[in-house]
Amino acid sequence: MRRILIVLAALLALAPPASAAGTLRQVTGFGSNPGALQMFEYTPAGLPAGRPVVVALHGCTEDATYGQNAGWTELADRWKFTVVLPQQVMANNISKCFNWFQANDISRGSGEAESIAQMARRGIADAAGSRAYVTGLSAGGAMTSVMLAAYPDLFAGGAVVAGLPYGCATSIVDAYTCMNPGKDLTPKQWGDKVRAASSSTGPRPGVSIWQGSADFTVNPSNLRELKEQWTDVGATVETHLIIGMGHGQPVSPGTTDGHCGHAAAYILDVGVCAAWQIGQFWGIATP
Repeated sequence: MRRILIVLAALLALAPPASAAGTLRQVTGFGSNPGALQMFEYTPAGLPAGRPVVVALHGCTEDATYGQNAGWTELADRWKFTVVLPQQVMANNISKCFNWFQANDISRGSGEAESIAQMARRGIADAAGSRAYVTGLSAGGAMTSVMLAAYPDLFAGGAVVAGLPYGCATSIVDAYTCMNPGKDLTPKQWGDKVRAASSSTGPRPGVSIWQGSADFTVNPSNLRELKEQWTDVGATVETHLIIGMGHGQPVSPGTTDGHCGHAAAYILDVGVCAAWQIGQFWGIATP
């Protein structure tokens, strides 16, 4: 029996782990970086060529660990895709919010928007990826709207979580009005803002929109305004209103289908993992 146990132990030592975790690393030299942001990249073990890249944008006061808490790195290990994690720095915004309300940072080819686009292209190049998707929470959700409007040729899909429509604010004071009580424009007025952001005439990326009904930071009316904006430009849109949820990213910790994420500040365990549902909407899940 002792000999059998020794042989079994040796065989187990030689066997690869059932689920090897990936690696998170900071990436420098990814481009001119006009927005002076930091780039982190999560690459799962055994990543095959041709898999997608997901750009995940954190909210205010957060950092690149948002990707882990929201469930994106966990799903990257399961479904095999790269996660690009832009990180804001206090020199740009004292609360570490992405500047989704500053003209220079939301225009194609300049500021933070261009830095994020450069990171997405670098992620595709690093992993021989096939296409990019973008998502984010709160200020990161508002910046997701920016990227979908300014770079529709770069992103195949997006997801806005507790975020704002593109072009809602042009100053920090205006930004608070957008957040609460929100602005009520016509679908065409919202759509015109998106159409003016890029000369692209190709198809618009599909958008998944998430909001909590008890969110007192970003008024739930923004879900309606976002839906009107993106449907007006011809995007495929799905909406999720989670009753009783406050301001944050919905997660449902666990390892089975439909579950992912880790509860933290602004990462709310409500029994629904938005990242998993979004991945299904985009069609990036693998069996």
